[in-house]
Amino acid sequence: MEFVNLHLSLEAGILTIKVNRPTKLNALNIKTMEEVSAAFDKVYDEDDIKGVILTGEGEKAFVAGADIKEIGELNPMSARKFAEKGQETFAKIENCGKPVVAAVNGFALGGGCELAMSCHIRLAAENARFGQPEINLGIIPGYGGTQRLPMLIGKSKALELMLTGDMINAEQALQLGLVNAVYPQAELYEKAQAMVQKIITKAPIAIGQIVDSVNAFYNSEDGYQTEANAFANCCKTEDFKEGTAAFLEKRKPEFKGK
Repeated sequence: MEFVNLHLSLEAGILTIKVNRPTKLNALNIKTMEEVSAAFDKVYDEDDIKGVILTGEGEKAFVAGADIKEIGELNPMSARKFAEKGQETFAKIENCGKPVVAAVNGFALGGGCELAMSCHIRLAAENARFGQPEINLGIIPGYGGTQRLPMLIGKSKALELMLTGDMINAEQALQLGLVNAVYPQAELYEKAQAMVQKIITKAPIAIGQIVDSVNAFYNSEDGYQTEANAFANCCKTEDFKEGTAAFLEKRKPEFKGK
């Protein structure tokens, strides 16, 4: 796919995916969602991609929501397909076996907040703002927001934010556990790079197994059984042998993802 609304760049194993619609505050239209899905197909398929940073163009918005004009044209049948396709795309991000860090550089509202929540880790600029204001349009979050927001910040506060449509700032998001850290805008991308770079030095198979095990609980699966199976799978790998040997030999391990 030719990427028009996304800008992709790969450096030292880290793929940066930047939503590039600054005149629309990086809003997610159907074309952009198709590109996000295709970009993560690349992440799954290409071995030279070890981790991902997802961010938005400019300093105003990460993703300020979905395209309201497109939403206004939905009927019940097309709306269901619209929501299901978005949920499928964001599940692809959430279940990715490579680390995905959101660098939230501004407004993350509606679909933008849902996109950030689908990432494994969220870092925010000081000017970031978060919210699920769909109630103001007479609809609800449709890309997984009603599920992921309570998981991250608790049922009561999630209901408050979704029922009022209120926004919260970066510090409030940090206090609630919606983001992992808050940085000055000028430092955000560098901090995201450092986070991903640290993670990709670890055992790649184990990274994916941790993601699968954590997600199992939230997918109404037997998380303990998934964890036990994943633990056993890791013990079959060359990385396991290398990691334990390196510990005993008091050296840094060199993981190969095998």
